[in-house]
Amino acid sequence: MLAWGVLDFADGHSKAGQTNYGRAAVKWATDYFLKAHTATNELYGQVGQGDIDHAYWGRPEEMTMERPSFKIDQSHPGSDLAGETAAALAAASIVFKDVDSSYSSEMLAVAKELYDFADNYREIYSNSITDASNYYGSYAYGDELCWAALWLARATGDNNYLVRARGHYDEFWLGTYTGGLGWDDKHVGVFMLFWQLTGDSQYSDMFVQYINWLKNEATYTPEGLVYLTDWGSNRAAANVAFIALWAAKNGFDTSSNQNWARGQIGQLLGDNPRYQSFVVGYGVNPPQKPHHRSSSCPDPPEDCSNGFSNPGPNPQTLYGALVGGPAQDGSYNDDRGDYQHNEVACDYNAAFTGALAALVEIS
Repeated sequence: MLAWGVLDFADGHSKAGQTNYGRAAVKWATDYFLKAHTATNELYGQVGQGDIDHAYWGRPEEMTMERPSFKIDQSHPGSDLAGETAAALAAASIVFKDVDSSYSSEMLAVAKELYDFADNYREIYSNSITDASNYYGSYAYGDELCWAALWLARATGDNNYLVRARGHYDEFWLGTYTGGLGWDDKHVGVFMLFWQLTGDSQYSDMFVQYINWLKNEATYTPEGLVYLTDWGSNRAAANVAFIALWAAKNGFDTSSNQNWARGQIGQLLGDNPRYQSFVVGYGVNPPQKPHHRSSSCPDPPEDCSNGFSNPGPNPQTLYGALVGGPAQDGSYNDDRGDYQHNEVACDYNAAFTGALAALVEIS
């Protein structure tokens, strides 16, 4: 998602002076993905155990417990994880194509390997890395296979990947469900990429239908934030704002989609009746106690034993982090212990960053 924003809202990143920062953020992740790919049909998908890691509160560099690594391979496959990683590397290969061709080529080669691995050895990854099921359990892999094939089609221009994407689309009945866009659901993203690559209205009809549903039928908080999930409500709103802004840029109901998305992003930045910013370090009333271990710790050498229970603000400001967000009734408490509404995550900021770049483009 971060790479997609850098690509399709490139002018916004440039206008904001953020292009190099965007590339650096993408590369931080892709360097890790490349290291995690240790053989043709092998990808490490988790480090540490969920319960043990969650029981620890402190600086990550001071963790002393054993943190085993878990991989997917031919005997324990994970088509969704391998497909998603392939898509990310393919998208990133386009980001770096004109600035670091050797790195771009390396990512593209690994993306191809991982996609073939995902397609040839099929399984839901959390059935193989079972510890993940309690935290990031996956429900299907067909959308990730299609998503990976589409990004490879865009990165390579090879029509064979488009043919394979159509095969996945039909095999997994992806056109019958208009879900959202997130780490476990690529349906709307599939519609968007298919239209971008083919111009076929059957795909644009699907994402236009979804956007219209968002604007006219979805649930909203009393303040006006579209409410799609109880967990990470801000993340979901940012993701669909990205969709609407992308559609607007491509000529679909441009004015209406821009205005709607601007309103959603405004909610996150503090343009709401309570002037509540949900971005750490931004606005007149930003979150001060995000559920984030290292930023809750004081400066070393003081230990972090009171980091979680400290009633005051986090000693370190995690600038730019988007917190989980309000409940359906609009209520929100800046409480470090309320992880459902105050945790931060990489995927919370990914599409949010692209949406901000899109708004900079039209400002």
